[in-house]
Amino acid sequence: MATLEIRDLHVAVEADGGPREILSGVDLTVRAGETHALMGPNGSGKSTLAYSIAGHPKYHVTSGSVTLDGSDILALSVDARARAGVFLAMQYPVEVPGVSLSNFLRTSVTAVRGEAPKLRHWIKELKESMSGLSMDASFAERNVNEGFSGGERKRSEILQFELLGPKIAILDETDSGLDVDALRVVSEGINRVRAKGETGTLLITHFTRILRYVQPDFVHVFVAGRVVEEGGPELAERLENEGYEKFLGVPA
Repeated sequence: MATLEIRDLHVAVEADGGPREILSGVDLTVRAGETHALMGPNGSGKSTLAYSIAGHPKYHVTSGSVTLDGSDILALSVDARARAGVFLAMQYPVEVPGVSLSNFLRTSVTAVRGEAPKLRHWIKELKESMSGLSMDASFAERNVNEGFSGGERKRSEILQFELLGPKIAILDETDSGLDVDALRVVSEGINRVRAKGETGTLLITHFTRILRYVQPDFVHVFVAGRVVEEGGPELAERLENEGYEKFLGVPA
């Protein structure tokens, strides 16, 4: 079973006056088949954690470790991390002009699987996944995210998630900007991957509404760059009722 282990992770960014620490000793373990909800207020460092795991050059790991199945992924390039099985669904998916969604996905799948899927099987696999996400087949020939609405971009991210079948998936505020119908469809896509039991999922969110569709096994409260409380699904309900105010004064 795949296991992502984050130990005492400290991350900083360059700022006026020198490096500014954003993550202040994060400890978290995500195993295949588990779904972890990471919840916290704006500016708490949730997205920084996501991008640091994925390898964004803006974020500098100053100490600590991140391993996947015991191997140091911080030593890997961004594309090597993806090939190793780490997937990031971005909060703000970007456009890729000149590259069709179909070609982008087939190239990505080839890199992860180690060989290109046979074209006949690939077309069938792509159509089935797109149908499950209520995406019109014409989107396969459109440039990646170009002219897509916010909801269409999020469906495109979950389409990648389904087709790549990663060991560890980090879904950064996948629910943001979605209406109730799009949220349901996207959640169903997430749950189809979860049902296979082969992927560990770290679901980053502010709100509990997606957790009504995607039931977490563990909930972590993230404040000031670290986990300050952990629990089960009942913790998310407490946050819905009480907010984050009680955690904002937790000493470091």
